[in-house]
Amino acid sequence: MWLTNSSIGRKLVMSLTGAFLVLFVTFHVLMNAVAIFWPSAYNVVCEFLGANWYALVGTVVLAAGFLLHIIYAIWLTIQNRNARGGDRYAVVSKPAQVEWSSQNMLVLGFVVIAFIAIHLIQFWAKMQLAEITGNLATFSTPCGHEMPLPPAAGTLFLQMAFGQVWTLPVYLVGLVALWFHMTHGFWSMFQSCGWNNQLWIPRLKKIANWWTTIVIGLFAIEAVVFTVQANNEAYLKCPELQGQYMEMMQKHVAENLPACPMGEDVVMVDVEEPCCGGCSEDKGECCGKCEGEKSGDCCSQAAQDCCGDCTQNEENTNN
Repeated sequence: MWLTNSSIGRKLVMSLTGAFLVLFVTFHVLMNAVAIFWPSAYNVVCEFLGANWYALVGTVVLAAGFLLHIIYAIWLTIQNRNARGGDRYAVVSKPAQVEWSSQNMLVLGFVVIAFIAIHLIQFWAKMQLAEITGNLATFSTPCGHEMPLPPAAGTLFLQMAFGQVWTLPVYLVGLVALWFHMTHGFWSMFQSCGWNNQLWIPRLKKIANWWTTIVIGLFAIEAVVFTVQANNEAYLKCPELQGQYMEMMQKHVAENLPACPMGEDVVMVDVEEPCCGGCSEDKGECCGKCEGEKSGDCCSQAAQDCCGDCTQNEENTNN
């Protein structure tokens, strides 16, 4: 097949997958900006891009393009080295027009891959992947209980990631590598597609530098803002976000806990723990630990510590 058997075909595949990734990076930086100006809307976007069929299709396409880009990059590098043979060991002066990023694209690519792997572990693995597998990330409540983190709570994951000291410097190093990789790859993909002349190549290089600098600069600014916000616990203290987290947790509990034997719904008294909403003692895992056989009884003291104030339920029962 021409796309795999010829050098030009492989470069064309590299160009097309590279263009696709440039567009995705541009979309990603704009999506991150929503988290700065409207955090609750960012969580809505995260929910929209969760484990829905259209989001999953997009993830598969993106992953396929990314893998193709890596495979063809390594393939072309090996091909070029084999073509040069022993000449690559000769000490020669490099032409002035050969950019440093052009000479080190593969190394820069591996640095970018490591950066992306960290990013995926911090976000995608705890969001879309967790929603697919049902293995949600958790956090410890003040009373020692482990509560699941809603996959759509993107701002909570920003808090967890950028609240760590090492995250910002690692991201900045990764972004610098991505800048070098994209500035060369951006105009090079046009050259590989045949758009190669003395008039347009200089223009494309300028466009590449401007576009990449703006995108990577915005990423860097966002990373700094996220770090400041996380250190100030802004994503934990914001009342609007707290209400959003509460709704997400209620939804998760309602969708995943087994039905109560008496057919009544679980009531979320507090974000910490689902409380008594009509379960007998033997179904404590469903509604929290309940006291007595009737559904109207209040939470026991052991559950009350984490469920919130259940005294109102007790008063209603006594009345």
